[in-house]
Amino acid sequence: MSRELEAVHSEIVTCTKCELHKGRRKAVPGDGPVGAMVMFVGEGPGEKEDQEGRPFVGAAGKLLTELLASVGLERSQVFITNIVKCRPPNNRAPRQGEIDACNPYLEDQIRLVGSRILCPLGTPAIRTLMGAEYSAGQVHGKPVRMRERTILPLYHPAAALYDSSLKDVMFRDIRILKQLIQEESQPDTSHLSSRDENGEKLLQKWM
Repeated sequence: MSRELEAVHSEIVTCTKCELHKGRRKAVPGDGPVGAMVMFVGEGPGEKEDQEGRPFVGAAGKLLTELLASVGLERSQVFITNIVKCRPPNNRAPRQGEIDACNPYLEDQIRLVGSRILCPLGTPAIRTLMGAEYSAGQVHGKPVRMRERTILPLYHPAAALYDSSLKDVMFRDIRILKQLIQEESQPDTSHLSSRDENGEKLLQKWM
């Protein structure tokens, strides 16, 4: 981990910018190597993450590990973080003010890790990275070119714990990631959609 990223993570673990810090055991900055091709961005820490200070170590994390393995990836090869770094009470969805308070940390992580593929997991993360008009149900598995990176929105692994029918969808969607990793090593990304300066989404192959 670079010194700059270590400094960001040190700030996160002592952060008091929103109310979430009052109930946390441990803040969860995220982990993974600088220079990881892929960064996964979830919603927020759960109970086990709050206890251990690491992201995706509970049941949803186990499924994420299985999803990665299905396309030949290990957790140690990717960077994993969340849009908020402290656990919301009773695992509720993060509030916008909490997301906004944490967003500078996420932006620093994106910049310093330098991942070329961002995978937001679930609607709150998708909206944080892509815009308020998007949801997981609409855009899961449909990569776009934004923020000078490829973004592959996916369902959050926790969704499959509540609706088992989504598990097959998630394993199907994650296969696209393997193709994107290969394609990101090449300069031509014309197969992906992009957005113009006004934020209008263009037609994409994957729709």
